[in-house]
Amino acid sequence: MPRRSKLGNSFLSRDKLLFASKSDCSLPLRLAVDKVLGGEDNTPLGQTLSNFVVYREKFMPVAVVVGMQWGDEGKGKIIDLLAEEVDVVARYQGGHNAGHTICFNEKQFVLHLIPSGIFHENKLCVIGNGVVLDPLALVEEMRQLNEAGIDLEGRLVISDRANIIMPYHGTSDKGRESGSGFQKIGTTGRGIGPSYADKIARAGIRTCDLRDETYLKERLQANYQEKQKILKSLYGTELPGFNSLFDELMSYRETILKYIADTHILMRDQIAQGKNILCEGAQGTMLDVDHGTYPFVTSSNSTAGGACTGLGIPPTKVNRVLGVIKAYTTRVGEGPFPTELLDEDGQRLGKVGNEFGATTGRPRRCGWFDAVQCKKAINIAGIDSIALTKIDVLDNFKKIKICYQYKFGKKIIYSMPSSNKILNNIKPIYLTLEGWCANTSGIKNKKSLPQKAQQFIKVIEKLLNIPIVFLSNGPDRNDIINLKKLY
Repeated sequence: MPRRSKLGNSFLSRDKLLFASKSDCSLPLRLAVDKVLGGEDNTPLGQTLSNFVVYREKFMPVAVVVGMQWGDEGKGKIIDLLAEEVDVVARYQGGHNAGHTICFNEKQFVLHLIPSGIFHENKLCVIGNGVVLDPLALVEEMRQLNEAGIDLEGRLVISDRANIIMPYHGTSDKGRESGSGFQKIGTTGRGIGPSYADKIARAGIRTCDLRDETYLKERLQANYQEKQKILKSLYGTELPGFNSLFDELMSYRETILKYIADTHILMRDQIAQGKNILCEGAQGTMLDVDHGTYPFVTSSNSTAGGACTGLGIPPTKVNRVLGVIKAYTTRVGEGPFPTELLDEDGQRLGKVGNEFGATTGRPRRCGWFDAVQCKKAINIAGIDSIALTKIDVLDNFKKIKICYQYKFGKKIIYSMPSSNKILNNIKPIYLTLEGWCANTSGIKNKKSLPQKAQQFIKVIEKLLNIPIVFLSNGPDRNDIINLKKLY
């Protein structure tokens, strides 16, 4: 008979489940243990965890999928493909300002918060501490998935350290963008930036605060009074009454509470078990708050490093970084864009590529592939393999261009500068290739692609010095050429 440890009224065997804390009893965390239950029967959990020091750690692939451009590279499709091979899919940053488009049962879904792996059975999906959560958006996304027959119980875990987006964050975001004297960034107006600002200012409200109604009310009251003064002073905006704000938050409380847990413990234990883990972020490298085209960026770290801070994964455990790039370049919102096309080719890329934001519906700015910008992403994120998407969009272009260096005045620039003044005045220097003018969609083998399409791919690999392991050549989830297994 297996030894057992008591937690509340529950007895759990060595080979099954152990809760991380009493407050997590609604959602079991799978822990790999050899010695964790080595004490006497009925050992209290706190004492049990104090002995939790010895693992038999297996080879553990932890992969991060990161966008290499300004977002919208097709990460959702690649993550959906890889989710079949992993045990855990974990989201590490961003909020509901970004979306991954997934086709499930011949129906399209846009996931803003819940990881893409939720459509695959027996996959654990984690929303990390680095994500900011809008409760309304989260609950609505849960509802849509439930209606589609997706069971979230035991499969979705939300970090108890994730910050909550409040209505006043959205009000502040929209006010700042509406011409208040600040430089217009082109945000979605969904409160992402102000929520991260409160997090850094140590004024945020976290999901763990939902556990204690009295404490939650005190925190919210302090924030409410401050935000009311600021918003009225800057934008002439009044917030709804405090009680209505508090009641709205409380209406989501029970739904969210049963999913929250200490995801750092969860990730640690999945790693110890040798589980395949896939970390997904939102946006792209060039929107990273530190390394992107600041200030025209998001408010979090969208590079591979964000997976460590946003999930509590030690950097030494990440051993694969897959970068996702389009065969051309797009961005949404304001900011520098060296290869942007304001001509017929740019319009054509947007139309053929259906370049409209999955979250906002805004048309994306389009331009030729920028190898200089992509090399910066490689250096920052430590990318070791690449998924190249949307090559089919280029099928009917007679000439295709690739930027391989910049020119600023009389000076040649081989790396992407940090100064927006320079970026706005550089001229891209292009390689011009012959287009293949043939259909690539649906082809399952790289060697079956038109010769000139193969040449295009080789040029990108040579310029970036990174192997391309996936080729996406159509909108369908099956329109993919898998050149190498990631796991």
